[in-house]
Amino acid sequence: MRPAEPELTIGEVARRTGKRASSIRYYESIGLLPAPRRVSGQRRYAAETVRTLAVVDVAQRAGLSLDEIKVLLAASPKSNSSVLRLRQLAERKLPEVASLIEETQMVQRWLEQAADCCCPSLEDCPLFDDEQVAALPSGRQSASRYGRR
Repeated sequence: MRPAEPELTIGEVARRTGKRASSIRYYESIGLLPAPRRVSGQRRYAAETVRTLAVVDVAQRAGLSLDEIKVLLAASPKSNSSVLRLRQLAERKLPEVASLIEETQMVQRWLEQAADCCCPSLEDCPLFDDEQVAALPSGRQSASRYGRR
């Protein structure tokens, strides 16, 4: 029989994962992490919390929302249903990513042309003609995707 791993303080979880304690508490409040046991008022996390936070980090970097990550984590990590949920989320997310790549490539092409622009003024520049502008993603749709609000 393996001895039980010691529980971790929020500071130790933060140190091991590179997450801020406030982020860990937030994840707890929205249900990504289960409420930890408390000892004298201090949070004590199971060692597997480090792995759960690694899953959250990778999933966020892959573009999953916290709601999508919650769905992923709702299945037991040792169950094959968690892998099935991962596949389903990935299949739903792939078209979004493909669209984002296509939009980004359009923006890149426009910017490359703008970098080579030798027009005497913006008034004379074909980059602002209807055909060129129509090829770019609309400002509203792409603003959040490119980190603007």
